[in-house]
Amino acid sequence: MVGTEREMVVYVELAFLENFLLDGLLLYLAVRCARLKPGYLWIAAAAAVGAAEAIVFPLLPLPVWAAYLLKGLGGALLVVIAVRGRRLRPYLIAGAAFFFLTFALGGLLTAVDSFFGVEYEEGRGFLVERAPVGLIFGGAGLFAVAVIQGAKALYRYRKVKRNLLSCTLRVGEKQVLWTGYADSGNNLFYRGNPVCVTSAAAIFALFGKKVKEEGRMTVGTVNGERTSPVFVCDRMEIRCERELITRENVYLTVGEVSPDYGLILNTALMEA
Repeated sequence: MVGTEREMVVYVELAFLENFLLDGLLLYLAVRCARLKPGYLWIAAAAAVGAAEAIVFPLLPLPVWAAYLLKGLGGALLVVIAVRGRRLRPYLIAGAAFFFLTFALGGLLTAVDSFFGVEYEEGRGFLVERAPVGLIFGGAGLFAVAVIQGAKALYRYRKVKRNLLSCTLRVGEKQVLWTGYADSGNNLFYRGNPVCVTSAAAIFALFGKKVKEEGRMTVGTVNGERTSPVFVCDRMEIRCERELITRENVYLTVGEVSPDYGLILNTALMEA
Protein backbone atom coordinates (compact mmCIF):
# COMPACT_ATOMS: atom_id res chain seq x y z
CA MET A 1 0.00 0.00 0.00
CA VAL A 2 1.38 3.32 -0.97
CA GLY A 3 0.84 5.98 1.68
CA THR A 4 -0.58 9.31 0.68
CA GLU A 5 -0.04 12.59 2.40
CA ARG A 6 -3.08 14.82 2.71
CA GLU A 7 -2.67 18.54 3.00
CA MET A 8 -5.27 21.08 4.08
CA VAL A 9 -4.89 24.83 3.91
CA VAL A 10 -7.25 26.98 5.95
CA TYR A 11 -7.46 30.72 5.33
CA VAL A 12 -8.36 31.93 8.79
CA GLU A 13 -9.32 35.44 7.73
CA LEU A 14 -11.71 34.17 5.05
CA ALA A 15 -13.25 31.62 7.41
CA PHE A 16 -13.68 34.36 10.01
CA LEU A 17 -15.28 36.74 7.51
CA GLU A 18 -17.68 34.11 6.16
CA ASN A 19 -18.84 33.03 9.62
CA PHE A 20 -19.05 36.65 10.75
CA LEU A 21 -21.37 37.58 7.90
CA LEU A 22 -23.56 34.49 8.21
CA ASP A 23 -23.82 34.75 12.01
CA GLY A 24 -24.60 38.45 11.69
CA LEU A 25 -27.37 37.70 9.21
CA LEU A 26 -28.87 34.99 11.42
CA LEU A 27 -28.74 37.18 14.53
CA TYR A 28 -30.35 40.07 12.67
CA LEU A 29 -33.18 37.81 11.52
CA ALA A 30 -33.60 36.39 15.03
CA VAL A 31 -33.87 39.90 16.50
CA ARG A 32 -36.42 40.85 13.85
CA CYS A 33 -38.42 37.69 14.57
CA ALA A 34 -38.55 38.78 18.22
CA ARG A 35 -39.95 42.14 17.00
CA LEU A 36 -37.07 44.11 18.48
CA LYS A 37 -35.19 47.04 17.02
CA PRO A 38 -31.83 45.67 15.81
CA GLY A 39 -28.76 47.02 17.61
CA TYR A 40 -26.24 46.71 14.80
CA LEU A 41 -23.14 47.20 16.97
CA TRP A 42 -24.28 44.49 19.38
CA ILE A 43 -25.15 42.18 16.50
CA ALA A 44 -21.70 42.78 14.98
CA ALA A 45 -20.04 42.05 18.34
CA ALA A 46 -22.03 38.82 18.72
CA ALA A 47 -21.22 37.81 15.14
CA ALA A 48 -17.51 38.39 15.80
CA VAL A 49 -17.70 36.14 18.87
CA GLY A 50 -19.50 33.50 16.79
CA ALA A 51 -16.89 33.67 14.02
CA ALA A 52 -14.10 33.24 16.58
CA GLU A 53 -15.95 30.27 18.08
CA ALA A 54 -16.26 28.65 14.64
CA ILE A 55 -12.48 28.85 14.12
CA VAL A 56 -11.43 27.71 17.60
CA PHE A 57 -14.06 25.00 18.07
CA PRO A 58 -12.58 22.40 15.62
CA LEU A 59 -9.26 22.61 17.49
CA LEU A 60 -10.77 21.47 20.80
CA PRO A 61 -10.56 17.71 21.53
CA LEU A 62 -14.05 17.18 22.95
CA PRO A 63 -16.37 14.17 23.20
CA VAL A 64 -19.52 14.36 21.11
CA TRP A 65 -21.87 15.24 23.99
CA ALA A 66 -19.56 18.01 25.17
CA ALA A 67 -19.24 19.38 21.64
CA TYR A 68 -23.02 19.66 21.25
CA LEU A 69 -23.34 21.23 24.70
CA LEU A 70 -20.64 23.78 23.93
CA LYS A 71 -22.24 24.63 20.59
CA GLY A 72 -25.59 25.20 22.27
CA LEU A 73 -24.10 27.39 24.98
CA GLY A 74 -22.12 29.30 22.38
CA GLY A 75 -25.28 30.01 20.37
CA ALA A 76 -27.10 31.14 23.50
CA LEU A 77 -24.21 33.50 24.28
CA LEU A 78 -24.51 35.11 20.86
CA VAL A 79 -28.21 35.73 21.41
CA VAL A 80 -27.56 37.26 24.84
CA ILE A 81 -25.01 39.64 23.31
CA ALA A 82 -27.17 40.61 20.31
CA VAL A 83 -30.52 41.07 22.12
CA ARG A 84 -30.77 44.17 24.26
CA GLY A 85 -34.02 43.59 26.10
CA ARG A 86 -35.14 43.95 29.69
CA ARG A 87 -37.49 40.97 29.71
CA LEU A 88 -36.90 37.26 29.34
CA ARG A 89 -39.46 36.73 26.56
CA PRO A 90 -37.50 38.51 23.77
CA TYR A 91 -34.42 36.42 24.59
CA LEU A 92 -36.39 33.19 24.41
CA ILE A 93 -38.06 34.11 21.10
CA ALA A 94 -34.81 35.33 19.54
CA GLY A 95 -32.93 32.27 20.82
CA ALA A 96 -35.48 29.84 19.40
CA ALA A 97 -35.48 31.74 16.09
CA PHE A 98 -31.67 31.81 15.96
CA PHE A 99 -31.27 28.06 16.44
CA PHE A 100 -34.11 27.25 14.02
CA LEU A 101 -32.76 29.57 11.34
CA THR A 102 -29.22 28.25 11.86
CA PHE A 103 -30.36 24.71 11.12
CA ALA A 104 -32.51 25.87 8.20
CA LEU A 105 -29.77 27.94 6.57
CA GLY A 106 -27.19 25.21 7.25
CA GLY A 107 -29.39 22.68 5.49
CA LEU A 108 -29.89 25.05 2.57
CA LEU A 109 -26.16 25.69 2.14
CA THR A 110 -25.41 21.97 2.47
CA ALA A 111 -27.89 21.29 -0.32
CA VAL A 112 -26.25 23.96 -2.48
CA ASP A 113 -22.80 22.47 -1.83
CA SER A 114 -24.03 18.99 -2.75
CA PHE A 115 -24.61 20.06 -6.36
CA PHE A 116 -20.87 20.62 -6.77
CA GLY A 117 -20.05 17.01 -5.92
CA VAL A 118 -16.94 15.24 -4.66
CA GLU A 119 -13.74 14.81 -6.63
CA TYR A 120 -10.81 12.45 -6.15
CA GLU A 121 -7.33 13.86 -6.53
CA GLU A 122 -4.31 11.59 -6.65
CA GLY A 123 -2.23 11.96 -3.52
CA ARG A 124 -4.86 13.97 -1.65
CA GLY A 125 -7.84 11.64 -1.57
CA PHE A 126 -11.46 12.78 -1.82
CA LEU A 127 -12.04 16.51 -1.96
CA VAL A 128 -15.38 18.25 -1.59
CA GLU A 129 -15.76 21.11 -3.98
CA ARG A 130 -17.55 24.04 -2.35
CA ALA A 131 -20.06 26.30 -4.02
CA PRO A 132 -18.83 29.75 -5.08
CA VAL A 133 -18.89 32.36 -2.34
CA GLY A 134 -21.21 34.57 -4.39
CA LEU A 135 -23.73 31.77 -4.72
CA ILE A 136 -23.59 31.07 -0.97
CA PHE A 137 -24.25 34.66 0.01
CA GLY A 138 -26.83 35.07 -2.75
CA GLY A 139 -28.73 32.09 -1.34
CA ALA A 140 -28.36 33.50 2.17
CA GLY A 141 -29.81 36.81 0.97
CA LEU A 142 -32.84 35.12 -0.57
CA PHE A 143 -33.22 33.11 2.63
CA ALA A 144 -33.24 36.35 4.65
CA VAL A 145 -35.90 37.94 2.44
CA ALA A 146 -38.09 34.83 2.74
CA VAL A 147 -37.71 34.77 6.54
CA ILE A 148 -38.57 38.47 6.96
CA GLN A 149 -41.63 38.26 4.71
CA GLY A 150 -42.74 35.03 6.39
CA ALA A 151 -42.38 36.57 9.86
CA LYS A 152 -44.43 39.61 8.80
CA ALA A 153 -47.17 37.39 7.40
CA LEU A 154 -47.20 35.31 10.59
CA TYR A 155 -47.52 38.34 12.85
CA ARG A 156 -50.28 39.79 10.65
CA TYR A 157 -52.14 36.49 10.89
CA ARG A 158 -51.72 36.39 14.68
CA LYS A 159 -52.90 39.99 14.98
CA VAL A 160 -56.07 39.23 13.02
CA LYS A 161 -56.80 36.08 15.02
CA ARG A 162 -56.22 37.89 18.32
CA ASN A 163 -58.66 40.66 17.39
CA LEU A 164 -61.50 38.43 16.22
CA LEU A 165 -64.56 38.74 18.46
CA SER A 166 -67.94 37.05 18.54
CA CYS A 167 -70.77 39.49 17.78
CA THR A 168 -74.54 39.18 17.98
CA LEU A 169 -76.63 41.64 15.95
CA ARG A 170 -80.37 42.11 16.45
CA VAL A 171 -82.91 43.83 14.23
CA GLY A 172 -86.44 43.44 15.55
CA GLU A 173 -86.96 39.73 16.12
CA LYS A 174 -84.07 38.71 13.87
CA GLN A 175 -80.73 37.74 15.38
CA VAL A 176 -77.49 37.12 13.46
CA LEU A 177 -74.16 35.83 14.78
CA TRP A 178 -71.04 37.20 13.07
CA THR A 179 -67.34 37.25 13.70
CA GLY A 180 -66.11 40.82 14.08
CA TYR A 181 -62.60 42.17 13.67
CA ALA A 182 -61.60 44.95 16.08
CA ASP A 183 -59.69 47.26 13.74
CA SER A 184 -58.05 50.36 15.20
CA GLY A 185 -57.84 51.70 11.65
CA ASN A 186 -61.61 51.96 11.37
CA ASN A 187 -62.22 55.66 12.10
CA LEU A 188 -65.58 55.94 10.36
CA PHE A 189 -68.22 58.12 12.03
CA TYR A 190 -71.68 59.16 10.87
CA ARG A 191 -73.30 62.11 12.64
CA GLY A 192 -70.92 61.56 15.55
CA ASN A 193 -71.65 57.84 15.85
CA PRO A 194 -69.05 55.10 15.21
CA VAL A 195 -69.72 53.01 12.11
CA CYS A 196 -68.90 49.34 11.49
CA VAL A 197 -68.25 47.90 8.02
CA THR A 198 -69.85 44.78 6.60
CA SER A 199 -70.71 43.31 3.20
CA ALA A 200 -73.82 43.90 1.10
CA ALA A 201 -74.77 40.23 1.50
CA ALA A 202 -74.57 40.57 5.28
CA ILE A 203 -76.81 43.64 5.20
CA PHE A 204 -79.37 41.67 3.19
CA ALA A 205 -79.15 38.74 5.64
CA LEU A 206 -79.69 41.05 8.59
CA PHE A 207 -82.37 43.44 7.28
CA GLY A 208 -83.95 41.44 4.48
CA LYS A 209 -85.48 42.99 1.35
CA LYS A 210 -87.15 45.89 3.19
CA VAL A 211 -83.91 47.49 4.31
CA LYS A 212 -84.10 51.17 5.23
CA GLU A 213 -81.18 53.53 4.71
CA GLU A 214 -80.44 56.14 7.38
CA GLY A 215 -78.35 58.13 4.95
CA ARG A 216 -75.13 57.95 2.97
CA MET A 217 -71.52 58.61 3.88
CA THR A 218 -68.18 58.90 2.12
CA VAL A 219 -65.79 55.99 2.76
CA GLY A 220 -62.11 56.09 1.78
CA THR A 221 -60.62 52.89 0.34
CA VAL A 222 -57.38 51.87 -1.36
CA ASN A 223 -59.14 52.53 -4.68
CA GLY A 224 -60.28 56.02 -3.70
CA GLU A 225 -63.39 57.45 -2.07
CA ARG A 226 -66.93 56.23 -2.62
CA THR A 227 -70.37 56.87 -1.20
CA SER A 228 -71.93 54.05 0.82
CA PRO A 229 -75.36 53.66 2.43
CA VAL A 230 -75.68 53.68 6.22
CA PHE A 231 -77.99 51.39 8.21
CA VAL A 232 -78.87 51.09 11.88
CA CYS A 233 -78.83 47.85 13.83
CA ASP A 234 -81.10 47.85 16.88
CA ARG A 235 -78.66 46.10 19.17
CA MET A 236 -75.14 44.64 19.09
CA GLU A 237 -73.46 42.41 21.66
CA ILE A 238 -69.69 42.00 21.51
CA ARG A 239 -68.02 39.17 23.41
CA CYS A 240 -64.64 40.61 24.43
CA GLU A 241 -62.66 38.06 26.47
CA ARG A 242 -64.79 37.63 29.62
CA GLU A 243 -66.76 40.82 29.11
CA LEU A 244 -70.00 41.24 27.18
CA ILE A 245 -70.34 44.71 25.65
CA THR A 246 -73.82 45.79 24.59
CA ARG A 247 -74.52 48.73 22.30
CA GLU A 248 -77.87 50.09 21.08
CA ASN A 249 -78.51 51.60 17.62
CA VAL A 250 -75.21 50.63 16.00
CA TYR A 251 -74.47 52.13 12.58
CA LEU A 252 -73.36 49.91 9.70
CA THR A 253 -72.10 50.65 6.21
CA VAL A 254 -71.17 48.52 3.21
CA GLY A 255 -67.53 47.80 2.39
CA GLU A 256 -64.93 45.12 1.77
CA VAL A 257 -64.43 42.51 4.48
CA SER A 258 -62.23 39.45 4.76
CA PRO A 259 -63.45 35.85 4.46
CA ASP A 260 -62.16 35.40 8.04
CA TYR A 261 -64.74 37.79 9.48
CA GLY A 262 -68.01 39.40 8.42
CA LEU A 263 -67.79 42.66 10.34
CA ILE A 264 -65.09 45.31 10.82
CA LEU A 265 -65.74 46.79 14.25
CA ASN A 266 -65.13 50.39 15.15
CA THR A 267 -63.03 50.21 18.33
CA ALA A 268 -64.94 53.18 19.75
CA LEU A 269 -67.77 50.74 20.39
CA MET A 270 -65.63 48.94 22.93
CA GLU A 271 -64.67 52.06 24.84
CA ALA A 272 -66.61 53.31 27.83
